[in-house]
Amino acid sequence: MDKNSVNRTNIIGAGEVGSAISVDMNKASIHKTNSIFWDTKGNDILGATSLPLYGAFVSEEKCQLFGDVSGKKMLEIGCGSGQSLQYHGERKASELWGLDMSENQIEKTRQHLAACGLTAQLICSPMEEECGIPEDYFDFVYSIYAIGWTTDLEGTFGRIASYLKKDGVFIFSWSHPIHKCVASENSMLIFKKSYFDESWYSVSLEESTLTLSDRKLSTYVNALSKAGFVIEQLIEESDNEIMQLRDSDFAQKAKMLPVTFVIKARKL
Repeated sequence: MDKNSVNRTNIIGAGEVGSAISVDMNKASIHKTNSIFWDTKGNDILGATSLPLYGAFVSEEKCQLFGDVSGKKMLEIGCGSGQSLQYHGERKASELWGLDMSENQIEKTRQHLAACGLTAQLICSPMEEECGIPEDYFDFVYSIYAIGWTTDLEGTFGRIASYLKKDGVFIFSWSHPIHKCVASENSMLIFKKSYFDESWYSVSLEESTLTLSDRKLSTYVNALSKAGFVIEQLIEESDNEIMQLRDSDFAQKAKMLPVTFVIKARKL
């Protein structure tokens, strides 16, 4: 194994990936690699997570973090193929906005919403960068399994805070960092990497490459605080009813440790 190669348990919440190559932190290079990934085979390889699911075994129907969104202005960070925007559009949100770094994902969202009789303001840009989104404007900003793609967590949370009205709500989900450290082997859970390792790494999957960093939960919490948010709810528990529907090593793992986390925060 290459000296810069390390074992990783998974990418963002599903399956084993074997080894990954540690890489230097270079925003331009990471943006290029990840946008190409999502422009080509991203959905085919990783699929898509969208509301009412926040990720594996966690649902909005059970958690009720949004409540009534009728008449509310909504911005999604990492809008993917548009299903989460559809979810809020069908619940009578007054405005839908979506941001994604992939032109292909933006076009998928546009087509999907059009087929549903919905429209949205869609912007193609990395979430870290200034891209013309109005400030002090939105009631909700949310991100479903996308926030972890940022190369600048503090900067991204700062921008999200600027988009929200006072007392506006930010809700996001991502693969739980402890899940990224542990693999299931022979009915046992084995630590494969240090929880404290936040270095960047690249993984090749089906002739495509992506680049990520596994951040500690405290890194997310502290970045939210620095951006002027107060955390109202942190969800780590898996939904037992959803888990019962899946008989797999992944579901067994979810009974022992969190695989998804969701945070609801409010702008002060």
